[in-house]
Amino acid sequence: MYHSWLDRWDERRAKRGEEGKETTSFILDAERAFPDANKVASLEEFCGLAERAAVDPAFFAEPRGSDQGFQRHDGWLKFPSSISTDVEENNVVWAKVTESGTFDQAMVVFHHWNASARNRQIAKYLSRSGITVVEMAMPYHFERRRPGSVYADYMLSPNLGRTIQSVRQAVLDGRKLIRWLKSEGYREISVLGMSLGSWVAGIVAAHDPAVFKASLFLTGGSLADMVWTGRATRSIRTGLEPNIGLTDLRRAWAPLNLETYAHLLAKRNLDLHVVLAKRDKVVLPELSESFMQRLKAVGASPNILNLNCGHYTLGMPPYIVFAGLSLKRFLSFR
Repeated sequence: MYHSWLDRWDERRAKRGEEGKETTSFILDAERAFPDANKVASLEEFCGLAERAAVDPAFFAEPRGSDQGFQRHDGWLKFPSSISTDVEENNVVWAKVTESGTFDQAMVVFHHWNASARNRQIAKYLSRSGITVVEMAMPYHFERRRPGSVYADYMLSPNLGRTIQSVRQAVLDGRKLIRWLKSEGYREISVLGMSLGSWVAGIVAAHDPAVFKASLFLTGGSLADMVWTGRATRSIRTGLEPNIGLTDLRRAWAPLNLETYAHLLAKRNLDLHVVLAKRDKVVLPELSESFMQRLKAVGASPNILNLNCGHYTLGMPPYIVFAGLSLKRFLSFR
């Protein structure tokens, strides 16, 4: 009976998330995803570029240039994004900093898609344990929101190229922030990603040697599969069909598949922590399990907490308490 109630609550939460969402049109927009692309006119050409980008170490490489432009004031940090887009607000990165009073450890948090508030409770909880928490606004969210837009419909959409550009922008902004934190004297850097943010955090951890611990909440491997099968992304699938099928979408979003970087997540100096929901209808459990199996196959040993709740009910007691305690133990363990 209790779990049936959880399922109904999750479904009501998903329906509320659908209110006001409009289905947008499918478009390649390759020039946004691949700056050197020249007039890509076919899906096959796009997929070819995407598959090459997925194995190119430079695609998510640490951004070049100086770290000037960082401004810190009254618990907030802002700096220029590593990628310039046609939305001015999106080109400035904002982060909320909750200080711990020590430079031992800082954790960069990547929130979920269409987040409406930052994770103040988690930030306060961890800061009391000596971990400075830096909550970065992902592209088109919070202070970076596109004017007139209620949802972050530019970060994840049927626009194949802009979706890749947005995730790549989040990764490069995260890496730029991590480099700045190191320059400020923070000794150990960890990352926490939630839902869509877990894809960003995972790619950051895979590519940035400064990250020593990564915690991924409600994660999976293939972003294409998550969008195609997930409860929260039905409007995106509607926009994708009938222009593209799942097989080609996997190819088109190959750079956004965490399984591609499993061998990098298995490196010796990186510890992994994963929190999953057995009743998840947004990131289906089989997608999470496939990713976990891939990690183990390449030698990773993720610390996995699998709770009997749904995607949204993970944020409710007692599940959020279990997740928070597990995260604290993971970050505190040396």
